Amino acid sequence: EELEKHGKLPSAWKSFAPIVIPIILMALGSIASFPSHPFGEGAFKTICNFFGTPVNALLVGVAFSFLLLPKFDSETLNGWIGESLKDAATILVVTAAGGAFGNVIKEIKVGDYIGQSLSGLSLGIFLPFIIAAALKTAQGSSTVAIVTTSALLYPLLPVLGLNSEMGKVLTVMAIGAGAMTVSHANDSYFWVVTQFSGMDVKTAYKTQTVATLIQGLVTIATVFVLSLFLL
Repeated sequence: EELEKHGKLPSAWKSFAPIVIPIILMALGSIASFPSHPFGEGAFKTICNFFGTPVNALLVGVAFSFLLLPKFDSETLNGWIGESLKDAATILVVTAAGGAFGNVIKEIKVGDYIGQSLSGLSLGIFLPFIIAAALKTAQGSSTVAIVTTSALLYPLLPVLGLNSEMGKVLTVMAIGAGAMTVSHANDSYFWVVTQFSGMDVKTAYKTQTVATLIQGLVTIATVFVLSLFLL
């Protein structure tokens, strides 16, 4: 029935190429940037650096996705592009808005205020988690939460008793736990899940948002238990 509906399905390599090839290109770009220069410093390194840039790698992936078209004509192409834009528009808008809001928070030093307010409390390994979770929940970007929390906490590690090598490892784990707590409407990943799974927002809040809260709490609890034995 599916075969009759969609016609002949593409081969495995055509199906996976738009996903796998950009990953390979970005991996090669990262390797080419190693200080040891594993690819030398000639043309091959330049090519790897160019196509390893995420935007360029994804453009190559888009080019390979055209191989999946059953027939390459304007009607099919316009249909695919229109459907893609319809699904991706919300994600792109929310991602852009979240990025802008994240920059606003960064510029007005909210992270600094949170860090200074909480640094006087004896929270230990929970402090990195709380700051990262507050930033993640406020502006949606895990990357901003990780980078900002790391910059805030580094000078405070001796005060928190986390200045040892193992303390730094546990701090990174605690920041990671906080940076995924919680995913909701200001997080582009939230909309990726809802849009492509057909899930309505109410259901997503009950499932994905709650799930990210649980995973964050379970992770920080695990980190705390580890700290009892390793610090």
